[in-house]
Amino acid sequence: MVEMSVDSVRISVENSQRVVILKDREGDRYLFIWIANPEAYSIAMELQGSTPPRPLTHDLLKTIILELGAKVERVVINDLVDDIFYARILMDVDGRHVEIDSRSSDAIALAVRLKAPIFVADKVMDSASVTLNSGGAAEETSITSESRTPAYNLDVYRDFIQNLDILDELDK
Repeated sequence: MVEMSVDSVRISVENSQRVVILKDREGDRYLFIWIANPEAYSIAMELQGSTPPRPLTHDLLKTIILELGAKVERVVINDLVDDIFYARILMDVDGRHVEIDSRSSDAIALAVRLKAPIFVADKVMDSASVTLNSGGAAEETSITSESRTPAYNLDVYRDFIQNLDILDELDK
C-alpha cells in the first residue's frame, strides 16, 4: 500500500472534465482520477476550507459517522477495473472493523473531511501511476507497458495533463 495525499482538484480547459490528483507521500508518483463535478466541488470546498450554507452529502456522512461514534481509520483505493477505480472505507465502530465499498471520489471527499489517510494498493499504483517531469508532462513509471493492464492507456493522461487548469474557483 502507498500512502497518498490530495495534491489538487483540476479541470480541463478543453472539456471541463474534473480530475483529482493524488500524490505519493514519499515519492514522486501521481495518480489521476477523473471524477464528477459534485465530488470535485465537494473535495475542492474542503481543501480550500470553505463552508457551504447547508451540508453537502459528504458533510452529512461525516456528521453521521461522528455522531454514531465511529472512526474512519483510512480509505483505500484497492482496484482498477476497466479504467474505473474502486475504493473501500475502513472504519472502527465500537471496536468492530467495518469495510464499506465506495466510489473513489466519495472515499476521497470523506477522507479529506475526516483527515483520514488515503492509501492506494500497490497493484493500482503499478498500473496507473505516473511521474511528472519538470515541465509537468507525464512520464511512465518503471513499469513496462507490457506489464501494465492492457486496457489502461497512459497516453490519455499525457494529453489530459497538458490541458489542466487548477480548480481554484468553486463556481467553475
